[in-house]
Amino acid sequence: MRGYRAISLFSGAGGMDIGVKDAGFGILAEIEIDKYCCQTLRAGVEREKGSTAVFEADIREVNPEDLMKKLKLKPKELELLFGGPPCQPFSLAGKQKSMDDARGPLLFEILRFADTLKPKVIFVEQVKGLLSAKGEKGRKGEVFELFIGELEKINYTPKWQICCAADYGVPQIRERVIIIATYGKNGFIFPEHSHAPKEQANCLFNMEPYKTVGEALSGLGKPADKIKGTTFYNRVDSHVDVTPMRDKERIANVPEGTYLASQTHLSKDVLCGLQPKDTTKYLRLSRGRPSNTLRCGEIFYHPTENRYLTPREYMRLHGYRDDYILLGPIRSRTGTVKNLDQHRQVANSVPPPLAYAIANKIRSFLDE
Repeated sequence: MRGYRAISLFSGAGGMDIGVKDAGFGILAEIEIDKYCCQTLRAGVEREKGSTAVFEADIREVNPEDLMKKLKLKPKELELLFGGPPCQPFSLAGKQKSMDDARGPLLFEILRFADTLKPKVIFVEQVKGLLSAKGEKGRKGEVFELFIGELEKINYTPKWQICCAADYGVPQIRERVIIIATYGKNGFIFPEHSHAPKEQANCLFNMEPYKTVGEALSGLGKPADKIKGTTFYNRVDSHVDVTPMRDKERIANVPEGTYLASQTHLSKDVLCGLQPKDTTKYLRLSRGRPSNTLRCGEIFYHPTENRYLTPREYMRLHGYRDDYILLGPIRSRTGTVKNLDQHRQVANSVPPPLAYAIANKIRSFLDE
């Protein structure tokens, strides 16, 4: 492969980076503010005996010109700049504060780096709520239009598409908008789907059926028990059960494939104020379907056992390889952890197989 180089912004736990590396790119630097994510990233570099520089820093305080000097780069030499900025300001499941959220303007930091580095390709992942996010004038779609317009001002031609991770072999229904901007003209073509719903798979060009929760979790075995009074664990693979005993009793009332709020026959004490409309909260996954979108605010129930999913099971549902190690705390649902615990590191990240599918097409574009 040609020596294509990349820089990662908002690197998180490195899900997007795994896909980019698997597609043949060498990542020169990863920039991330969360200390636990940086521990995970550094452990990955050490395990691979790589040379990627991990910068634990607020992206707003990083000078792209200084970064270029450290990496011995000149403008237009970098092949790929990529990242998934914080999605909470634009998430349809959140408060949708858009640019009024302190994290909202972080999306535009990508433009500052791009204007200096002038990479051949920019690859951005974001929640699809970005497409309808309101700006200063209160008009839907204003933020996205502004971002696209700013890309065009610095001579980039953008294309975008909503991609579902399940279509690329991830056992999870997770839709995100992918933006690919190329310097000058844009001949990029998004990858074709490799998977489809079971009832359609054989009809659509012999695609494989969606991977299911049951397939993803198969073979993991019994998780380690939670160690009382701590958020850190000696078990390296993160297959650790953090379920409080009271929650295990509550989970036992939820049939596979349903959610706690739908069990209206239960007492108010068990339902904890949930309403029937709370269809995504406290969900027990079904073995026969892909998972719902993993989110930071909650952890899904195991399909057959009366417990929450472990971080390793979350990684399986996100498409991580089993040799990838997370560092940082595993939070009990009754406690709090500053910065990102392991479940949230996964839920915030880009599924590696989706990142690979996109990055592989970027590499083909650069080859041509």
